[in-house]
Amino acid sequence: MSLLTLTPGDVTLADLERVYREELAVSIDRAAKPAIDAAAARVAEAARGEEAVYGVNTGFGKLASVKIAPGDTATLQRNLILSHCCGVGEALDRATTRLMMALKLLSLGRGASGVRFEVMELIEACLARGVTPVVPAQGSVGASGDLAPLAHMTAVLIGAGEAEFGGTRMPGAEALAKAGLAPVVLGPKEGLGLINGTQFSTACALVGLFTAWRLAEATLVTASLSTDAIMGSTAPLLAEIHALRGHRGQIEVASAMRALMEGSQIRESHRTGDSRVQDPYCIRCQPQVAGACVDLLRMAGRTLEIEANAATDNPLVLIDEGRIVSGGNFHAEPVAFAADQIALAIAELGAIAQRRVALMVDPTLSFDLPPFLARDPGLNSGMMIAEVTTAALMSENKHLAHPCSTDSTPTSANQEDHVSMAAHGARRLVRMNANLAVILGVELLCAAEGIEHRAPLATSAPLAAVIARLRDHVAALEVDRYMAPDLERAARLVTSRELVAAASAENLITLGEAA
Repeated sequence: MSLLTLTPGDVTLADLERVYREELAVSIDRAAKPAIDAAAARVAEAARGEEAVYGVNTGFGKLASVKIAPGDTATLQRNLILSHCCGVGEALDRATTRLMMALKLLSLGRGASGVRFEVMELIEACLARGVTPVVPAQGSVGASGDLAPLAHMTAVLIGAGEAEFGGTRMPGAEALAKAGLAPVVLGPKEGLGLINGTQFSTACALVGLFTAWRLAEATLVTASLSTDAIMGSTAPLLAEIHALRGHRGQIEVASAMRALMEGSQIRESHRTGDSRVQDPYCIRCQPQVAGACVDLLRMAGRTLEIEANAATDNPLVLIDEGRIVSGGNFHAEPVAFAADQIALAIAELGAIAQRRVALMVDPTLSFDLPPFLARDPGLNSGMMIAEVTTAALMSENKHLAHPCSTDSTPTSANQEDHVSMAAHGARRLVRMNANLAVILGVELLCAAEGIEHRAPLATSAPLAAVIARLRDHVAALEVDRYMAPDLERAARLVTSRELVAAASAENLITLGEAA
C-alpha cells in the first residue's frame, strides 16, 4: 500500500482526494511530533492537578461540574467512548471512513489536542494494515463534534466496537489482533480529543465535493453534445460575452465548450439560413448556470480544505501560553454551509441538464430530431421514459437540496442548544450525486442518438471520441430494448471521468486556484 506523508495545517484538496480514491496509507510529518508531545504532557500535568479542567478531570457536557479523581481518568475516557457509540443505520463506506481517519490524524497533528503520539501511530497503523472501523452513518448533529461516528471509530482503537479486515466484518479487538496490532488505553482527554471534531462531516462533504466536481466536468461534455445534437448556436459561447460579466466559472465553462465543439460540421451547417433567432436557456445559458455551480463548488472546496487542516476538538491546548482552554471549534457550521453549497450546485447542474434532455426528445423543439429519438416512432418509444426518469431524479434532488444548515435542535440537556446538522447535510450528497450521474448519463445517450441522426454531418473530433467511447459500452438504440442497464452504464461513464478523458478535457476546469 502506498504511503502519503501529510503535514498538518498544509494539506490540499488534491492530497485528500488521493487519500480517498487511492486508499493510501497516511503518515503525519514527524516534524509535528514535538508540539504533539508538548500538548500531551500539558494535559497529563493538568490531570494530576487540583484545578478542574474540562474533559481532563471532569465529566462531559452537562456533567462538566463533576470532578473526576486522578485514578479514574482512564475509566472516564473508556466510558466516554463506549457510551457515545450510539450510531445507527448503514455503515459508512470503507474509503470515506479511511478519509475520516486521515482527517482525524491531521487535526490531532496540529498539536493542540493533547492526544499522545502513540495513539496517532495506531491510527496510522490501522490505515496501513487495512483495519477499517465500522462506523454507522447516522447519529451526529454536527455540534459537539461528530460524537457518535467518531466514537465508533475510536472504539476499535481501544479493542471494542467492530471493524472490517480482509473483507470480513469482525469485533474490533479481533481485527487489531489479526493485523498484528494492540489496542491502546486512553489517557486523560484522549477519548474526548478523538470524538470531538468535525472529521465525519468533513469527510462526507469532501467525498460529495470530489464526485460533484467530476460531474461538473462531465456536464461540459454532455452540454456540448446536446448543443450540437439540436443544432444549437455557439454564438452565446463567445469569450467577449463572458469577459463582460467577469465570473471565473462562467468564463471557463464557455471556453471549454468552445474547445469541445470546435470543428463540428453540424455547427457549420446552420450558421446561415437558420430561422431560429435564439436557443432556449438550457442551451444558451449553460456557461452562466454551470459556471456559477463551478464557482460554488470552489468556494465549498476552500472551506473544506481549511476545515481539514483545523484543530476542532475541545478543550484545546495552547502550548505557547501553557493553557488548556474551552472553545467551540467542534461546531460544524462551516461544513454545513459547504455541504449546502455543494447540494445547490448538484441540484442546478441536474436541473439544466434535464431540460436539455427534454429539449432533445421533443420534436417541436429539437430541430427535426425524431420524437423521443426513436428510429421508428410509434412502434418504438425511444428515450421517452428515460427522460421521465431524469425528471424524477431532478425533482428528488431539488427536495434534497433544501438547506440543512438552517435546521437546529437542542441536545444534551440544552447544553448543546444550537447544532449545525452538518452530518446529514454532507451524507445526502452521495445520493444527490448518484441522481445527477444518471441525469447526465441519459443526456449523454440522447445527445449521441441526436448527433448520429445528423449523419453524414459529423460533430467535432473531441465529441466524436466521446460518442465512440460510449458505443464501447452502450449500442445505438435501433429498436426499443430493456433500458435500465444502458442508464447504469452511462452513469458509470459519466462518474468515472472516461468521457472527459476521451474528449481530452481533463484540465479545462480545475477545482483549485486559477492558473
